[in-house]
Amino acid sequence: MLHLKQLSKEFAGKPLFTDINWHLKKGERVGLVGENGAGKSTLMRIIAGQVEHSSGELLFARGATVGYLPQDGIVTRGRTLFAEAMGALAELQGIEREIEELTGLLETVPHDDPRHGALLERFGRLQEEFRLKGGYAMEAEVGNVLRGLGFSPADWQRECGEFSGGWQMRIALARLLLMKPNVLLLDEPTNHLDIEARNWLEGYLQAYPFSVILVSHDRFFLDQVCHRIAEVWNHAITDYHCTYSRYLVQREERVAALREAKRRQDEEVQKMEDFINRFRYQANKASLVQSRIKQLEKIERIVLPPERRRIRFRFPPAPKSGRIAMELKGVTRAYGAKKVLDGIDLVIEQGERVSLVGHNGAGKSTLMRVLAGGEFQGGERLVGHNVVLDYFAQDQAEAMESGRTAYDELLADAPFQMVPQLRDILGAFLFHGDDIQKKVAVLSGGEKNRLALAKMLLRPSNLLLLDEPTNHLDLFSKDVLLEALRAFTGTVVFVSHDRHFIDGLATRVVEVEEGGLTSYQGDYEYYLAKKGEISQPSGQPPMASARAIHESPLQPATQNSKLETQNLSKEERLRSREEEKLRQREDRQRQKRLAELEGAIELEEGRLAGLEGKMADPAFFADHEAARLAGEEHAALSARVAALYEEWEALQPLRQP
Repeated sequence: MLHLKQLSKEFAGKPLFTDINWHLKKGERVGLVGENGAGKSTLMRIIAGQVEHSSGELLFARGATVGYLPQDGIVTRGRTLFAEAMGALAELQGIEREIEELTGLLETVPHDDPRHGALLERFGRLQEEFRLKGGYAMEAEVGNVLRGLGFSPADWQRECGEFSGGWQMRIALARLLLMKPNVLLLDEPTNHLDIEARNWLEGYLQAYPFSVILVSHDRFFLDQVCHRIAEVWNHAITDYHCTYSRYLVQREERVAALREAKRRQDEEVQKMEDFINRFRYQANKASLVQSRIKQLEKIERIVLPPERRRIRFRFPPAPKSGRIAMELKGVTRAYGAKKVLDGIDLVIEQGERVSLVGHNGAGKSTLMRVLAGGEFQGGERLVGHNVVLDYFAQDQAEAMESGRTAYDELLADAPFQMVPQLRDILGAFLFHGDDIQKKVAVLSGGEKNRLALAKMLLRPSNLLLLDEPTNHLDLFSKDVLLEALRAFTGTVVFVSHDRHFIDGLATRVVEVEEGGLTSYQGDYEYYLAKKGEISQPSGQPPMASARAIHESPLQPATQNSKLETQNLSKEERLRSREEEKLRQREDRQRQKRLAELEGAIELEEGRLAGLEGKMADPAFFADHEAARLAGEEHAALSARVAALYEEWEALQPLRQP
């Protein structure tokens, strides 16, 4: 489908890529990963034809089409949402118009007219082409994509210019998916999607009939969608034919092997250099010295990948608080006539990690602002004993003073005793050297988010309210933040659309929907399992809402119900974990066998290639007995390779995410 041949790209004389040779096959879904600034987005723009490469070739299969979704910057106006999405199916719409024109002509042209036969033949061909390309279902397909990306039918007749930036990117994504290009390039497609839309997009891309290359900072999304990882580093691309989680393991193994090989190579080089320096001026050793010099010149030096720079931090120790960190009683928050929160009750206990979930616009950020002390129209907000809260708003990075430097922004909020530690804190968040003097205005989205997180280390707190703290953070920074929050001894309430982040942190899930709250006493997997049960017509009542759970804490029936729910969730979680362990064990066994098979295939194919090289020499067949034995060996090797491939292919579907 796509071949990069000796591709190079330079910026201001500095190489970004050097002589890349890389293939993309039809139907492959590739995750493009690498450090910020490694060139992932530039490579995608080169493939999309938006940026010129310095040298080399970019080869596509005959008739291949390319579609590219950038991270942001697309704005659409002038048409309704549905009309804009339908515009992606211009070819089908053209066929439909021609069919309508031919229908009109066939109604007026007599049967005995010489043109009638040709018109009828053309009409039949177009109808068949229209059917095969899904023309009769194109409106349903448009509706399916729009609903999947979070647009309600009420939005379909809205003018595109009415939608905000995040929704504009969803419109662009919808158009691109409907166009179905042969090479689909997606740069951070999940940035503006909630969990429901991400889950839908995962399923859509898993069934996508053509090739996909995507950049994403969502680990769960990469694991679900991609079965090949291409790492951009050191001006080249390194392939790993596995999921992202497996790639992390394989990369560490590869880097460890490289380090060991480099250590041995350095020792050997040092011995040669010592020999040369020792005997350089001794005439009787001249030939040996020259031999060592030539050996040194021929050695291909091993290059290690650069060490990844990671943020590293821990939240300050949390002051001890009471059992109840915060409680909301009958809280109502409305915007005009619309009640986003309608008399909700919520109790947050010390030490909980509460994940707020719900579709975009359901009221998660509104609830977070109320918890942080924002205004509401009715009810009570009760803060627990000795609770010190810290709030990370969704637009926290944008709330900083753009004219300040990174250091000054931290200094403005720092207590006097923390001033000597500011440079250390900035260093922990990857602001080194002159970086601390960068103006906030020129920082990237990821840098701004890291600076906003750094400000949370200035004062100890025991209740963290985090609204999308992972926005713009790379995969490694997200993992460090996750570990820091796991180690935090206080209470955490957070909103995130990153499944891996939620899975790793949440101990309770609270769903915000239609002005109310529904509480699930368990992790995110438990929440999904209960949602699945509720959505089925099993006759069972839905999970009790947070309001009902905490409405009468002194009633024994309510307490027993809550206890049963917690015990049930523990049993289900234990069973789920055992099943997951079994699945992982089986997967490890499969992976081990696949690795053994791949090694065996490589070995046998090497032997086969060596034998075929010998047999390619006409003089080889002068010895008839040797030729006969070689023929038998060739047949046996070919049979072994075929058998190994057959077993490998039988296991291969099980590796798919």
